[in-house]
Amino acid sequence: MAQAAEAAARTVILTVDDDPGVSRAVARDLRRRYGESYRIVRAESGESALEALRELKLRGDLVAVILADYRMPQMNGIEFLEQALDVYPGARRVLLTAYADTNAAIDAINVIDLDHYLLKPWDPPEEKLYPVLDDLLEAWRTSDYRPVPTTKVVGHRWSARSSGVREFLARNQVPYRWYSVDTPEGQRLLAAAGQDGERLPLVVTPDGTPLVEPEDAQLAAHVGLATTPTAQFYDLVVIGGGPAGLGAAVYGASEGLRTLLVERSATGGQAGQSSRIENYLGFPDGVSGAQLTNRARRQATKFGAEILTAREVAALEVNGAARTVRFSDGSAITAHSVILATGVSYRQLQAPGLVELTGCGVFYGSALTEAPACSGYDVYIVGGANSAGQAAMYLSRGAKSVTLLVRGESLSASMSHYLIQQITEAPNIFVRTRTVVEAAHGSDHLEQLTLREVDSGQTELVDAQWLFVFIGAAPLTDWLEGTVLRDEHGFIVSGPDMTSDGTPPRGWELDRPPYHLETNVPGVFVAGDARAESAKRVASAVGEGAMAVMLVHRYLEQS
Repeated sequence: MAQAAEAAARTVILTVDDDPGVSRAVARDLRRRYGESYRIVRAESGESALEALRELKLRGDLVAVILADYRMPQMNGIEFLEQALDVYPGARRVLLTAYADTNAAIDAINVIDLDHYLLKPWDPPEEKLYPVLDDLLEAWRTSDYRPVPTTKVVGHRWSARSSGVREFLARNQVPYRWYSVDTPEGQRLLAAAGQDGERLPLVVTPDGTPLVEPEDAQLAAHVGLATTPTAQFYDLVVIGGGPAGLGAAVYGASEGLRTLLVERSATGGQAGQSSRIENYLGFPDGVSGAQLTNRARRQATKFGAEILTAREVAALEVNGAARTVRFSDGSAITAHSVILATGVSYRQLQAPGLVELTGCGVFYGSALTEAPACSGYDVYIVGGANSAGQAAMYLSRGAKSVTLLVRGESLSASMSHYLIQQITEAPNIFVRTRTVVEAAHGSDHLEQLTLREVDSGQTELVDAQWLFVFIGAAPLTDWLEGTVLRDEHGFIVSGPDMTSDGTPPRGWELDRPPYHLETNVPGVFVAGDARAESAKRVASAVGEGAMAVMLVHRYLEQS
């Protein structure tokens, strides 16, 4: 017992920050929570912290977690953690950042296998610091103090599937290292896998399994994402993992329903791809879609919800009181109730050359994984709503210039006022109204765009290697044809919107009218952007997810 206590006391949590006041405050918060079980070591420069790590290594001490401030002179936090990795490869690594540095923290996931980044300040630590550290310490203890194997991706800069794999891993919070096919390490990995580089990407999973051009489902199964349900019957199945779906999963599981969430790609939906959401309640300094998604996902699993990733739903069947959800591979699960939170996808821009160059310079959505590569280049964005504005602000940090191409007369018709102000004040963002993309040109990647002025018809050829498209959304509901009532645009109709005179929809057999978010199929509800006439805002989607669960309870009580 004495030896065990001594071993725990010698395990170190190290923090480094060049601001003495901040350094003392961080150490104080850490000692208050972990001082009895861990030794808290603090340093005020990267070099002194490395010296401390080397001394700890010589003495045989263990280091569980390293927290490093990003903005330090001489050696920033990423540079320090990269060197610390050589000394203690098994230690969990946390970067302390200001909001303006979150893009650097995201880049650090590839550079140093960053485990987490925390925004300063984090008052109160009970909510914003300790839960993160608790999870990291638990992960460190269960890893037997060995380095955590990392997924490796070998691909080409202008390979559409390489870009897709990186996006899938990043959005699902799976750490990975990226190796270009023309680098020595990339070539070594290809040779070890017996590949010549003709088929890319190559993904090497943490257990050493090589996957060539993997589909999302295969990739998910090999990197630790759940793809198979643990049961055949649930109280509630939520289809779609955007804000509405995650909200429904959190409230459903927390209220005792056996809940399964099924997501075709990655949780978060379009909101999860947003670089910064500034008008979400409770986040006055804004929050990235990835941060919000990660917290919601962790919250849902904490309450016991199951989350399946990379599973495509192909059909919804009514079998008496049961609702059967059938997957594209033919398998199926059954539930008492279903919430459709399938969200929407970005509409495809119709112009010659765009289809061939999608993923090779042309991207739909924010494509945050591509943002670092845009540094120093001229970037074009098509769209005039909030998603386009958020992407413009994010990309402008590193791009030489960002040009917004807007078909309408101005941004005011579809973009929030705060974003318009930010765009107006940004020196390298330009807005071209009444302008559309006529064509895209390039051999293996985007090289030029033909732009057309709507009013005059005049065209202009511009050099461009990066085009991001945000031109509205289409609901992902075709698979519901013949089962669930939809409007002419494919959005799901529910509650009183199903009939103009207040009578129940055709085929409705219950004595009561449909509940507010209930579809024409009793026990099947809709929430979020897929619902006809929805607000298309993150907060309203989360609220509808919670409201749908309340109505599920009401439905189950009367069934």
